[in-house]
Amino acid sequence: MHQIQPSPPVPPFNAPAARRLRQALGMATGHVAYGMYASYGLTHITADTIDAWERGRATPTATELAALAGALWCAPAELMGAATTLREHRLARGLAPEDVAHAVGVGLAAYVRMEESGKWRGNERQTAALSEALGLSARDFATVTGLDEKLADMLRSAVTTRWQAYTRPIAKVLPLERSQLDTALERLHGDYQSMMVGTLSWGGGSGSDDAAGKRFLDQILDHFWSRVAPGPRHRA
Repeated sequence: MHQIQPSPPVPPFNAPAARRLRQALGMATGHVAYGMYASYGLTHITADTIDAWERGRATPTATELAALAGALWCAPAELMGAATTLREHRLARGLAPEDVAHAVGVGLAAYVRMEESGKWRGNERQTAALSEALGLSARDFATVTGLDEKLADMLRSAVTTRWQAYTRPIAKVLPLERSQLDTALERLHGDYQSMMVGTLSWGGGSGSDDAAGKRFLDQILDHFWSRVAPGPRHRA
């Protein structure tokens, strides 16, 4: 008995943007449908299909989105809402899985598994290459590769113990220059420790100290990213 494979999720689609882009080109929906047929062989696309997409009654698949972008002379990203996953970021840049796997230096099957699971397991060089290939900021990279929870745990340990011990582990999973990371961790550690000392002095008791410390640690990711100075995103 054959197991039914689930259909891949459709990418986010910005219907008003699709309509604006078509109208800016002076094209009717039938012209767009013909362009998708002539250039991409999508014979099932009709003027009614384009109209349904633009009115939000239907959503194009990844293949249809790429063809629509071609017909409208735009990048797929211009037709998408905010990308929130590895797959969506790849689609936004008009890349095939093979393109990204080759750029990163991993096998296609391994990359597809990571894309489907949302969990990144590449090494330091591959992390930098993936971030470069998809144009991801370090913060977006951590989120779309499922690293936020792991990163938050390491940051909590860094500010409550010796931050220097966490530079190397964090550098392995984030596409940040080492100097940026050192500076951010040192500032984060110093701010947390100063706050804890100040809270003890001002509050006069461990209760206020515990509350302030817990709030800081609960928001550790926001505190960290606010302390990451602008600079080169990728290692040379």
